[in-house]
Amino acid sequence: MFISEIEELLELINMADFEKIVVPLFRCIGCCLNSSHFQLAERAHFLWNNDHILNLIMHNRHLVMPIIFSALEKNSKNHWNKAVLKLTQNVRKVFTEMDEELTLACQCRLEEETSHLNFTAERRKVTWERLETSASFQITPISISVTVEPATSILAC
Repeated sequence: MFISEIEELLELINMADFEKIVVPLFRCIGCCLNSSHFQLAERAHFLWNNDHILNLIMHNRHLVMPIIFSALEKNSKNHWNKAVLKLTQNVRKVFTEMDEELTLACQCRLEEETSHLNFTAERRKVTWERLETSASFQITPISISVTVEPATSILAC
């Protein structure tokens, strides 16, 4: 229902108004594309079948593609539904035909981000291993005994 309403609104919107909402809208659509609920994911992919919406996307592809690309990549590797997988391939093909250079740039950026995330995760794992090793060593407290004698007072009561 949400995607249907979005589609109806996008059919009526002009380019200037679309440009104001393109980033938050396609972040939300990216989440819908990745939904494990196959009907939602399928319906989100169908937005690319609408000529007016496709025209809006084409004119703003430099904003839309970097947002949507990671969602499409994730779907192509992880989605359980075969229809959604096929639709994902079709949308990727549309983007590639639209602007192959931008598609390659998005692919490179995604690979860099993935590499950076893997490096950060590995570094975090090593740090935790060091902390666990350090914590496993028991520090034995050194006992020092000191005899303290009470002070004597010269004052008489």
